[in-house]
Amino acid sequence: MRTVEVMTISKSEESTSTGPMAWLNKEKRFVGTLCAAAILCVLVAPTPEIAMWVGFCFAAYSAIANDSIQTIGTFIASNRNREWWQLWLFIGGIFVLTMTYSWFTYDGDVSHQRLMAKGFDQAPTSFHFLQILAPLSLVLLTRLRMPVSTTFLLLSCFAASGKSLGAVITKSISGYGIALVGSLLLWGILGRWMHKRFQGPANPMWRVAQWFTTGCLWSVWLMQDAANIAVYLPRSLSVSELLFFLAVPVFGLGYMFKIGGERIQEVVNEKASVVDVRAATVIDLLYAIILYTFKIESKVPMSTTWVFVGLLAGREIAMTWAGVAGKDRTMVSAFKLVSRDLIYVIIGFIISLLIASAVNPEIGRSLFGQ
Repeated sequence: MRTVEVMTISKSEESTSTGPMAWLNKEKRFVGTLCAAAILCVLVAPTPEIAMWVGFCFAAYSAIANDSIQTIGTFIASNRNREWWQLWLFIGGIFVLTMTYSWFTYDGDVSHQRLMAKGFDQAPTSFHFLQILAPLSLVLLTRLRMPVSTTFLLLSCFAASGKSLGAVITKSISGYGIALVGSLLLWGILGRWMHKRFQGPANPMWRVAQWFTTGCLWSVWLMQDAANIAVYLPRSLSVSELLFFLAVPVFGLGYMFKIGGERIQEVVNEKASVVDVRAATVIDLLYAIILYTFKIESKVPMSTTWVFVGLLAGREIAMTWAGVAGKDRTMVSAFKLVSRDLIYVIIGFIISLLIASAVNPEIGRSLFGQ
């Protein structure tokens, strides 16, 4: 009887730890932490020396939780059998090398000159509390499983004018269109062939190819998106500032790998065949080519989220049209899936414009004619 009683209690405790109450308690803790962080933003805003590092830390976490899944989401999904720390050391090592290279090459600038573009080249000397609060809105949207553009949500708060922000918007939307068309063509033409070829166990060389393409993609992505977290900081960092800049995202990446990706990872997992190492390699390769092309095209920052969503949208539509996305996948369901992702990034875009307009009224007058 004693054993039965203990087993009954254990089952009850297990049910409680995974049931509705556990979920509710977890959400309460999240909301409480977010509110405390928001109060901190208001308190530190008048002190620029503290505000810039608080904003940087919030931005680093929000970018890792939301934006970085674009580049390493397929890597996580297709390497579930690997120890999390192996993936972390690989990705974290590339982060350190890429950022340190920029620091050495561009006289202390870690943004690969993305912040040298007109309108973003001056480091902030004072902060509006909304600029520090902006990353928290990204954390909230990530919690809701929404792929939102970190570039729009963070960089727009620091845009010197509507013209500089308009250049970012134009480049990002064109990135979505090119990624959509490119993936439609690639999987429209080769979708059936890849589906037939990518059957059964993959050759071990595919794993090597995937790690190589993921490393290249991650590095190129950082060359674009590091500006989103570096925008809070001086445009030329000292050695100690560089070390802190490197440490915060690296530890954040470790946490993300340990939990298997933030909630936004589900946006990747629900797409057709992303867990196959061969499919993941093709996705990463095309994404890296598009991002590198835009990198050398101009120094203007851009939203990689829009490129990523366009890439997955074109692939999903093409594979469904070719009949290789799964028996239960129809064109209607495919369009619903890609439309939902597009609506999410548009919502984030609207929120970013509202925040930017509140911080800098000139932007609102320029974009909305107010």
